Parts: sequence; C-alpha cells; structure tokens
Amino acid sequence: MQGTGMQEGELFFGLNGPLDAVPGHGQCRAANFTGLQDYASAQGRDARRILERHGIEPRVIGDPESHVPCQSIADTFEYCSTLFDDPLFGLHLGQAQDADVFGCVAALCRSAPTMRDAMACVVDYLPVVHSPEASVELIEGPQVAELRWGANIDLGLNDQAHLQALVLNLKLLRMVGGPGFDPSYAKLTVETRARDMEEIEQIAACRVHARAGINAIGFPVQALDRPIASANRLLFRLLGGYLARLKQANSATIAARVGSYIRGALPTGSCSIERCAQKLGFSVRTLQGRLAAHDVKFSDLVEGERERLARIYLQTPSMSLEEIAERLGYGEQTSFGRAFKRWTGVTPQRFRTAH
Repeated sequence: MQGTGMQEGELFFGLNGPLDAVPGHGQCRAANFTGLQDYASAQGRDARRILERHGIEPRVIGDPESHVPCQSIADTFEYCSTLFDDPLFGLHLGQAQDADVFGCVAALCRSAPTMRDAMACVVDYLPVVHSPEASVELIEGPQVAELRWGANIDLGLNDQAHLQALVLNLKLLRMVGGPGFDPSYAKLTVETRARDMEEIEQIAACRVHARAGINAIGFPVQALDRPIASANRLLFRLLGGYLARLKQANSATIAARVGSYIRGALPTGSCSIERCAQKLGFSVRTLQGRLAAHDVKFSDLVEGERERLARIYLQTPSMSLEEIAERLGYGEQTSFGRAFKRWTGVTPQRFRTAH
C-alpha cells in the first residue's frame, strides 16, 4: 500500500496488488464453510470427510479465501441437512458466521457514508468478490425497499444456502443500519415446513413468507438515508476504487470474449446470445447475469461491433455496400444503411466518400 500526492492537501492511497483472487465462473469463496468444523464436531462428525465426499479439498476449512464450485457448496449444505437431521442447517450455520463471509465487500459497507451507499456496494461488488454467480439487487418502493438475492445458474435443490443467505444478509443490513434497524419482512423460495417457521421468524425478527417467487428482505425505504456510524471516507475511497477497477477488469474480460464470438459469428448470419453462451460454456441466463453485473448487454455489444467493423469496411474500396451488409449479418443492404445512419448520422455512402 502506498500514498501518492494529488491535489494540495489531498492524499490518495493505492494498492500494488490484489487483496484476494477473484472467483471464476461457477465458483464461490470457501468462506461459506466458516463454522462448519465446529458444527460437525458438536455432532460427532468430521467436516473434512463431508467436504471430501463432495469433491472439495479439506484444506478450505482453514482457507476462506480459496474458491470452490457453487454446486458443491449447495450439495454439501443439503447433505448436511440430511446427515444432521436439521431442516434448518443453513440457518443455523449462518448464525455461527458474520457478514465478513462476503470478504472485503463487508469492510467496504462498514466504511460507507450511508446505508444507501453500502447497498450499492453490495449490488455492484458482491458478484465480483464473493461469486460471479451471485445475483443481488436493491428495489426501492414508496414505503419499502427490498434487498433481493439469488443465483445466476441452476443449482437444483438449494434451500439451505438460501437460509444461510437470509441470516448473513440480515447481519449485513443490521451492521450498516445500526441498532435501530428492523426488517419489515422476508421472502424465501425455500420449501419450509410450517413447524419450522416459528424459529425462522424468531431469528429473522420479522414475518417470513416461504415458498415465495423471490428471496428478499424488506425494510423501510427511509432507512437507506441513515448515516453509518463506522463510516471512513479514506477507506471507502481506497476499497471502492480497488473494487471498481477489479469489476472493470472482469467486465473487460467477459466483454472481450463475447466480442470475439460476435466478430466471428456476424458473417454467418447466426449471431445470437444462445449460440454465444453455448460457445463460452455458459447457460444463457448465466451469460446475461455476468454481463448485467457489469452493466453490459449482449445486444449492445453486437451493435458496438457492427459499428466498429462497418467503419473499417467502408474504408476498404474493394468491398461493396452489399458485401459489407452481409459481413455484418444484415439480410438486406437497406437494413445496414438505416442502422449505420442511426449510429453516425450519415449514410454509409456519404461516410465512404468523406473518408
């Protein structure tokens, strides 16, 4: 860490290297297993054997920064629920953990000026630091705001992970919301037995709706404007700047891969997000989620590549407008002409003449 002079009286700190490695596609931080060893030991079991059963290296018990497949986490939690005869295993594991399971995002939230700033950090950076498959959004209504979460990939039965997420997200909200923060309600997609709801609501300290279409925690929207007692302007700038650059680097990587596909697929006339996802080894939903996490849309990337290539092709005299339209994946030259004028304000022929 080093300081660099900027404007007079202002100091900015930078980092020579990353704080931690970023989880790859289909991965999540092993911090999700924090507390599993103690829970298993109390039941006379060895957590390391449980992890090995699901193809996870036992060393991750002591290395929360390592990365494991999201599917393995979901499967391990469901197995533990059965093994320990605990239908609320995820909920109980979450009670033994704290918001630092989310890595440096939790530290960034603690240093944020307001709760609104903290929630923006969760939405922006949790998919970068914790798991690229995490889907998080904040929905603001006239009276109530909702912090929603889910997964960008199909993990099958995943009830225990959602129960764990309920507790961890509540802890994160209470950490930044302060002593007076009270959730209004919670929604869960899990199939919870009626006799377990009393314990869930007791831990959540609010009404919980099971078998809902989404996972969410609702709270008064005015709470978003609360200042955070632990706010630290310098730390917020330092960590925020670091994570913003990390997000940008990740965005460039996925955008570059998609852009490479688009350039190769346009001339074939079969450029689609379905084919792109298949080529990159993602589901369509996962690809959309990874792009959306960085404020990028597949259709925007297609338009961007078409405009960039069109400008290059139009400066190649030997290529006819019909050939250019075909190479860009347009069925008709007139369609290309309309699109180019929309991009540049001039027709392809006028652009070619000027250049």
